[in-house]
Amino acid sequence: MPISRLSIFASLVSAVAATAFTCFVSPALAGCSDGPQKGVDWADCRKRNLILRGTMLTGADMRGTDLTSTDLRDTNLDGADMTKANLLKAHLDSSTLIGADLEKVVGYRARFHNTDLTNANFEKSEMQRADFSGSTLHDVNFDKAELSRVTFSGANLSNVNFDFAILARADFRGADLSGPINFTSAYLYLARLEGLDLSGTNGLVQSQLNLSCGDSETVLPQGLTSPASWPCNDETVN
Repeated sequence: MPISRLSIFASLVSAVAATAFTCFVSPALAGCSDGPQKGVDWADCRKRNLILRGTMLTGADMRGTDLTSTDLRDTNLDGADMTKANLLKAHLDSSTLIGADLEKVVGYRARFHNTDLTNANFEKSEMQRADFSGSTLHDVNFDKAELSRVTFSGANLSNVNFDFAILARADFRGADLSGPINFTSAYLYLARLEGLDLSGTNGLVQSQLNLSCGDSETVLPQGLTSPASWPCNDETVN
């Protein structure tokens, strides 16, 4: 039976449409079904409430990935791009995120106990009530980050940048601040600085200290003095 021109035209249209769908839709969806592996492309994927503990995700593309309440403990995320990812209540204890990019990440109540975050970038992130207890934070950038009520107890903060960061009620007690720390224009309202050696920090001014909480054991940079409001009472801090 001869094929009409209309049939040929319809076939061509269908082929073009299928090709276009494959080119523009499939790549955006393909990675979301892939299992955890080095360099996996999970950009903009939904990965909530999963158990990914102990997996290898080095160099992964996780930009915009929703990892709400996901278990990422003991996971290798070195070099991962997690820009704008959602880490709400995610668990990353004892993981490594060396050189990871977490710019503009949302990490309310995320846990980073004993996590290696050397050279990670948290610029403009929103990490309210996150817990970095015991973590290694060498050379981490928290520029303009929202860090209200974040816990840094026992963390190593050598060469950390808190430029313009909001650190209201952040807890630094027991942290190692022996390296140069940048507090330029950081907001330290009721930040817990008791017992710390701040002598090697940069950018601290008297007006910042006047808002914070320290005690007689807090060592200050030259030229700064302990505010009359120190120490803060528990009712004020809590």
